[in-house]
Amino acid sequence: MQAREHGLATDAAERAAERAGKSAQSTGSSALTRSRVRLDLPRAPRRSLLPEYDPEAFGRLSERVARFLGTGRFIVWMTLVIIVWVLWNIFAPDDLRFDKYPFIFLTLMLSLQASYAAPLILLAQNRQDDRDRVNLEQDRKQNERSIADTEYLTREIAALRMGLGEVATRDWIRSEFQDLIKEMDERRLFPAERDEGDR
Repeated sequence: MQAREHGLATDAAERAAERAGKSAQSTGSSALTRSRVRLDLPRAPRRSLLPEYDPEAFGRLSERVARFLGTGRFIVWMTLVIIVWVLWNIFAPDDLRFDKYPFIFLTLMLSLQASYAAPLILLAQNRQDDRDRVNLEQDRKQNERSIADTEYLTREIAALRMGLGEVATRDWIRSEFQDLIKEMDERRLFPAERDEGDR
């Protein structure tokens, strides 16, 4: 009897699944939306037309470029290239000149270099700002720990001082010994007078 009830329940479940499939087909839903019903599976990665790159490697490259652009070596080399460019296009034979007097191609190359250098420098600065922010956060946490440790040690020292207030210190014991020694010396110096006074 239980097997018969189980078979009936299975048949009912299959009919319900068929009805759900027919209604989904009648509404025009695709296989993609039916596969997204499963929440225990991750979505398939989307294909992108944009090129993929490693942001960390690109950031390191931008920092290298920005570091090089900020050196005197870059300024010297760029100045030498511009001087050679201008002198070549002024004094070379007409057939060999590739950028005549207004030097439009030189202007284009310098503007192209600047248009790439500026974003790379900004990217390097953003990465440095992120590193500085992390370092400042770590320093702040370290300072908080140091302050907490200092307060704890201060409380412990205060407790020790309060405890030592009830304990005999070296100076107090020394003063007590000195008083005893004086008293004993006085007894040795005047023993006869005391004896006569007793008689």
